[in-house]
Amino acid sequence: MSTTPPAPSEPAPASASASGGIPPEPGAGGGGRWRRLGRGALADLSPLREHPDYRRLWTGQVVSAVGQQMTAVAVAVQVYALTGSSFATGLVGLFSLVPLVGLGLYGGAIADTVDRRLLGLVGSSGLALTSAVLAVQALLGLGSVGLLYAAVALQSGFFALSSPARSAMIPRLVPPHQLPAANALGSMSMSLGTTVGPMIGGVLIAAFGVQSAYLVDTLAFSGTLYAMWRLPAMRPGDGAARKRASVLDGLRFLRSRPNLRTSFVADLIAMVFASPRALFPAIAVTVYHGGPGTVGLLVAALAVGALTGALFSGWVSRIRRHGAAIVAGVAAWGLAIAAFGLSAHLWLGLLMLAAAGCADSISMIFRNTMLQVGAPDDMRGRLQGIFIVVVAGGPRLGDFFAGTAASLTSSTTALLAGGLTCVAAVLLLAARRPAFRHYDAHHPAP
Repeated sequence: MSTTPPAPSEPAPASASASGGIPPEPGAGGGGRWRRLGRGALADLSPLREHPDYRRLWTGQVVSAVGQQMTAVAVAVQVYALTGSSFATGLVGLFSLVPLVGLGLYGGAIADTVDRRLLGLVGSSGLALTSAVLAVQALLGLGSVGLLYAAVALQSGFFALSSPARSAMIPRLVPPHQLPAANALGSMSMSLGTTVGPMIGGVLIAAFGVQSAYLVDTLAFSGTLYAMWRLPAMRPGDGAARKRASVLDGLRFLRSRPNLRTSFVADLIAMVFASPRALFPAIAVTVYHGGPGTVGLLVAALAVGALTGALFSGWVSRIRRHGAAIVAGVAAWGLAIAAFGLSAHLWLGLLMLAAAGCADSISMIFRNTMLQVGAPDDMRGRLQGIFIVVVAGGPRLGDFFAGTAASLTSSTTALLAGGLTCVAAVLLLAARRPAFRHYDAHHPAP
């Protein structure tokens, strides 16, 4: 019988007060290698080489991300096939948003009170079960849009419970000076999933139907479950801190950290005003005269760009103005989405989506690092819960807005207006928050 290994000693919290920002890397051994890679173009792989537990977590996330993205494509294709409506497809985002917001905040509080490894196992098991339900309904040919909405809502709830715990584990698995590299690798893991998943999903759906994508997703979760099982226990430290943990504490903490709060707002601007995913099925049919395979290519193009940004992220450790980098990334995202709306040729549309994905990947690296530097361990789960609500909830709300705007005007108009609004909004935010523009990673003020 397998036993859980003891929890490793935790590194000092990567807070501004404890570390004065991103600590300087050691001058020898692995630290020297980290510094040399940081000066190059390619991503720093030292967290994967030097920390087996982080490597297990990362590998499991890649495998499950592939399956989840296949399911995301399958749900969008199935809803659009049943209804022929971009509005109905956009409602998928709304049905996943409500449990994500409620349980994301609550899941973050739970992650600060229980063994984070156990919480991750429970959430991943629930996600696997939901994928199995989706496979069964497709195999039986039930054709119920209501059931699809309910399954998406349940899936979103399990994700909201487990994701803050997984994210909060990372500062315990790697030392503080490797957090930027770990965040770049985290972006890479999501990008690998959203690159490979939609392409495989599109091929499987076209050849065998949506049920094949759901079945593969169910099997893929075994990778995440195995990786989570092999991790050490991630129990909270102080008993008094466990009793005090609450969602309101996290919100109060964020309220007192204006730069962290502004980073969340910048991401919401990008995702709410310029999220194109709900329009992919309609654009694939009406603009590019394709089908499920084209939908998979559109989704994958975003991920290819994000993967490219993560692969060539060695330079990010030299950037001190993280706030300015986030603003630039969000503005570039909006411009690329607007250009995608005007792209009449598939190759040009894919290129614009890749550019958007690259911009989002770079912005995400700096947002994650800013959060991990500014949050102590006993608050990290709750802050990650809020972060997950923003990162995952924003696109769902954006799906609803995009679907509604397209139904009232057209897909082209919705994308063009949304992208330009995103650019204007983030530039206005930067103008109103000079401290965020001048945020210095070497002397951070969260």
